[in-house]
Amino acid sequence: MRNFITHEWFTVLTLLGLMAIVLAKFTNHLRFNDFLFVVGNSKYLKIYSKDQKFIDQFDSFLFINLAVSASIFIHFAYSSFIAPLKFEPAVFFKIMLAVSTVIIIKILVERLIGSLFEIDKLIDNYLFQKTTFKNYSGFVFLPANLLLLYSNTNAKIVIIAAFCIICLINFIGFLSSFKTYQKLISINFFYFLLYLCALEFSPYVLLYKVISDYVA
Repeated sequence: MRNFITHEWFTVLTLLGLMAIVLAKFTNHLRFNDFLFVVGNSKYLKIYSKDQKFIDQFDSFLFINLAVSASIFIHFAYSSFIAPLKFEPAVFFKIMLAVSTVIIIKILVERLIGSLFEIDKLIDNYLFQKTTFKNYSGFVFLPANLLLLYSNTNAKIVIIAAFCIICLINFIGFLSSFKTYQKLISINFFYFLLYLCALEFSPYVLLYKVISDYVA
């Protein structure tokens, strides 16, 4: 077991993420079981996209785990690949706030665009697919963080492996969305590329800049 000064903080935060997952399962056991097999199986997306709400309790619990686990992972990734990072609660919670804020604002902006162009249903279904696969990524962050915290496995190997798995999961989600809206995308391919640059890639570049400023 690694001797971290911040061991207690990370343990509490990891338990918070795990508790959020447990609450999601407790809230809707059947939906949780379907969610576990969403990668490679469209059953979950077809069934639950019909009943989606603006604020969904099930997705909210999974989002808590995503925000907490992703922030811990970012802390380790920054420390391993950029510069050793000493844990400071204020800085860490700013990172977690930045992660949560970027994701939430990104969703709200996309919903606004859907309203402006009167394609609310289309955007809602698309966002549900994206949110589902992002929340599923939290299931990868959590065990990766446990390895980083409680094992002697090379941190860089764990981080790279987890990052590749998360990219694969979200790429599968992207392909699922692309397949669903292939005809519409082909007609508006230029606007699709513009969307990718403006609302898919740039927010994460901004997030990196914000985090770099926080921990510098």
